[in-house]
Order: sequence, then structure tokens, then C-alpha cells
Amino acid sequence: MRIAISTDGLNVASHFGRCPEYTIVDIEDASVIKKERIPNPGHAPGVLPAFLSERGVECIIAGGMGPRAQGFFAQYKIETIIGAAGPVDKVIEDFVKGELTVGESQCDHDSPSHKKCKD
Repeated sequence: MRIAISTDGLNVASHFGRCPEYTIVDIEDASVIKKERIPNPGHAPGVLPAFLSERGVECIIAGGMGPRAQGFFAQYKIETIIGAAGPVDKVIEDFVKGELTVGESQCDHDSPSHKKCKD
């Protein structure tokens, strides 16, 4: 399985589309086989689901994501897990173990910083 985690420094980013980069992780038999970081190509409706799908991503983990973006990912058969927080390496470890705990989306699309955000 290949997952992508919205990344800001060493932590999960609070918004999937506005993060500086993604940590891409390949998991086989409950083990991390490969881990790499790739830059975010830019945020526009529908772009990131296609971008990550082309790279074989099956699941995205992020702090937050709006319902429209979740719909775009669903069109590409990419599972979305939102409400994740903390160090990326810990999130990977917990995901692999099947112990990832998530909360509510950290992205508030009604806030002033998202006035133009329609994802």
C-alpha cells in the first residue's frame, strides 16, 4: 500500500492542500519499505488527487480537508483519513500497527484564512 501524509516539517500538516510537502510511504506486510518526501505541486481544486493518484497513492492522511476535496479523492479511489496530528514518523508507525487515532478535521473552511478555499 502507498500512503501520502500532508507534511509540514516533521509534523502532519493541518491542511492537505496547503502543506509544503508530502511524505510518501510504501508499506508491505506491516513494514515500511520506502519513505520519501515530495514537494506540493500547488493547491487548486482537483489537482492534488490526480497528482497523488499518478504516483500510486491509495490513502492520504492529513490534519484537515474539506468535503469537496474528499469527494475528489474518492473519484480516484484514494481513501482519506483526516484529523491526524503529531510527528509524521509516529503517525506512520501507528498507521502500520492499525492504531492510528484521529480527531476532527483541523481545517476550518469557514475561517478567514479559507475565504477563497472551496475544497
